[in-house]
Amino acid sequence: MNEVAQECKNILKNGGIDISSEIDFDVNGTIHTLSFEYIIDTFMQASDDSQDVFLIALKKSLDADESGVSQFFEGMGQLLLMTHLSQKM
Repeated sequence: MNEVAQECKNILKNGGIDISSEIDFDVNGTIHTLSFEYIIDTFMQASDDSQDVFLIALKKSLDADESGVSQFFEGMGQLLLMTHLSQKM
């Protein structure tokens, strides 16, 4: 596991957030469930710059409020699903 991924997971753990937390997305009646850990691991396959942006955004979401982290992972999960679905078309 790379250092940025481990730092993201440590940030969540230190914030009392379970990395196995999941978000459900309804895409045309089909439910897709993504865990926080899966979202982190998937974004860590991107470029180093993208990983750094992900880390910075995660830190800022923690500073916002309790719902900030959930909103952050909702947005990142939506981005992953849109990318995945567009590649399938």
